[in-house]
Amino acid sequence: MDVAALKRHCRSLPGSVETLYDAPANILVYAVGDKRFAYFKTSEPERWRFSFKVAPERFLELTDQPGIKPARWLGIHRWITVVDVASVPTTELKALVGWSYGYAWDRLTRRQRAAVLADAPRAGDPVR
Repeated sequence: MDVAALKRHCRSLPGSVETLYDAPANILVYAVGDKRFAYFKTSEPERWRFSFKVAPERFLELTDQPGIKPARWLGIHRWITVVDVASVPTTELKALVGWSYGYAWDRLTRRQRAAVLADAPRAGDPVR
């Protein structure tokens, strides 16, 4: 999976919002409600490195793999960074992003979930 396909996948998750933060952060964030589940670094030298939260039991396993490391500043909270998204199999990457999205979704209140679902486009709706 390349960066463009991964961006499309993140945008396709129900209620996902993409926000670009310019300097000094230089990140492209994906969130559901007000909870972040993934982001890309957009400036050099780390351009298109992809970070997301992982389950506690997967953190050490994943960060032992080449090209995957604890996310800077967020590693303590079980966020990891994939240096090159093309190096991770598509199905595994989608599953990991799905877990991070689910974790963020589970932290929303009922009211926030209802608002996200109310704003989400339905099948057959015109594109906004």
